[in-house]
Amino acid sequence: MRRLSLRLRLLLAGAAAIALSLAVAAVALSELFAAHVERRALAELSVHLDQLLAGIERGADGTLEIATAPADPRFARPLGGLYWQIEAEGTVVRSRSLWDYTLPLPTDVLTDGAGHVHHLVGAEGELLLVYERFVRLPTRLGGGAARAAVALAESDLALAKRAFMADLAPYIALLALVLIAAGWAQVGVGLSPLARVETRVAEVRSGARTRLGTDFPAELRPLASEVDALLALREAELARARTRAGDLAHGLKTPLQALLGEADRLRHAGQETGARAIEEITAEMHRHVDRELSRARVASRAASARADAAQAVARILRVIQRSGRGAELTWTSNLPPGLIAAIDSDDLTEALGALAENAARHAHSTVRLAARRQGGQVLIEVSDDGPGIAPERIETMMQRGARADESDASTGLGLAIARGIVEAAGGTLTLSDAAPGLRAAIALPTAPN
Repeated sequence: MRRLSLRLRLLLAGAAAIALSLAVAAVALSELFAAHVERRALAELSVHLDQLLAGIERGADGTLEIATAPADPRFARPLGGLYWQIEAEGTVVRSRSLWDYTLPLPTDVLTDGAGHVHHLVGAEGELLLVYERFVRLPTRLGGGAARAAVALAESDLALAKRAFMADLAPYIALLALVLIAAGWAQVGVGLSPLARVETRVAEVRSGARTRLGTDFPAELRPLASEVDALLALREAELARARTRAGDLAHGLKTPLQALLGEADRLRHAGQETGARAIEEITAEMHRHVDRELSRARVASRAASARADAAQAVARILRVIQRSGRGAELTWTSNLPPGLIAAIDSDDLTEALGALAENAARHAHSTVRLAARRQGGQVLIEVSDDGPGIAPERIETMMQRGARADESDASTGLGLAIARGIVEAAGGTLTLSDAAPGLRAAIALPTAPN
């Protein structure tokens, strides 16, 4: 249950509540209908009893008899489901439907004209609804008391109840479907602000927004405020981290310069090996400091970063075509304007510069630069016509200090630095065989409008 979505959990809980409520309502309606049917049956029995009492006469032999019996044919059919019985002057007169059975009326005390209702067991165990009344016979009938009763088989009432439930069931089912659909719509409306929260978080992550804002329902406003407070805290921590990194770089600058001076003195003293070792260690420390400063810079500018790929490449070409190995190569570019990536312009220039320098170092004659939009990303490719590298060495080449040519005097940090910058901006850097040469591809998220 914990892994179910909030929407599905609410829907299941609502459907269960609706089903339970409608089941209880159906039972209550059934009982209410049964009570109504019983009242109607008692009213009908009272009418039959009035007809029965009105039909009492004295026969020729002086005994009481029913001159005019109630007209319902069930009274005349044995065990027909409708019965009457009169007790007077020590004798019992009953309907043909009772045959030779006598209703076992309880020995309760009735006042003149009072009626009682009983639930009794009749012939062959059938349940009967009985309505009895105590009356005083008129003078013309010789006076005296009579106890009259009319009974109805309760199976007729049960049958009416079942028929009612059968008619009610489809409507209950339809009502359940309508209520569940309404509940689903209500859940959708109620949870729609959560979708807005998801959208805002994605916008914060992409840099389109810096805060979630407060235009949410009251229930979600505390959550949005806490997230915004967390974002503000993160920004403050990043600012402090950048400050500490700058202080660290400044603090290391003088000791590193002193080490370089010591290396120079050792070289003049003829200790070339020791001087070279100190210079290598110092250079490595410089690279670590510069790298951490670069990471802090990338993190601080990621939220609002935008860079035009064509402009970044143009800046790189203006420099690299005029210096060293780059001046000896042919540089071709195919970069349409308007390809805006979500990365700081200086960071993109640094990453592409590292890739361009690597390509220039290994190219025979040509380096190609191209860019295009691919889905929601900007794809920038730098490829050369050099010897390339074996596919199994591609991942190794992305590690710090790795070099395709071990005789090369480069530090082997260019690809690693470019990869770190690109990944910090939410992109990827991949290497592949260009046949001939090596292709480096940077994929970066497109900057929001």
